[in-house]
Amino acid sequence: MALTGKKRAFADAVLAGFSNKEAAIRAGFSEKTASAAGSRNVKDPDVKAYLEKQRSVAAGKAAATGKSAPPAMPPGDDLIDIPPTADPIEFLTTIMNEPLADLRYRMDAAKAMLPFKHQKLGEGGKKDQKQDAAAKAGAGKFAATAPPKLVAAGGKKV
Repeated sequence: MALTGKKRAFADAVLAGFSNKEAAIRAGFSEKTASAAGSRNVKDPDVKAYLEKQRSVAAGKAAATGKSAPPAMPPGDDLIDIPPTADPIEFLTTIMNEPLADLRYRMDAAKAMLPFKHQKLGEGGKKDQKQDAAAKAGAGKFAATAPPKLVAAGGKKV
């Protein structure tokens, strides 16, 4: 099974130095069962692999720079820098395109923007429906013909 958003948040909290119980609470697990959830998640193979990978990357960076590894940031929205905007579509676009955001949030933002970016097929307002009906009616064999040219009695066009 893949690493879910909750499991990733749990692992990030563990990497930040929180206890298993506190990491489970921060990841969104119930406070009543946080201790059991923390214990269960630490033993999960996907979480173990993620923790080992992140720790080895941090150790590799520390060895390359000769400095100790910087303390990890606690999980949350602190990692994403979104510029303030009054336009909700621009905000949702920024969330959707942010690679550090949780995939579920990115998909929710994309779903929320769909009605504003793309019209449903077969859906439109009354004016659109009337225009489409008029275009269909005018294109058939009963379409209005061009008006006759008026000619004066002397043969001159008016």
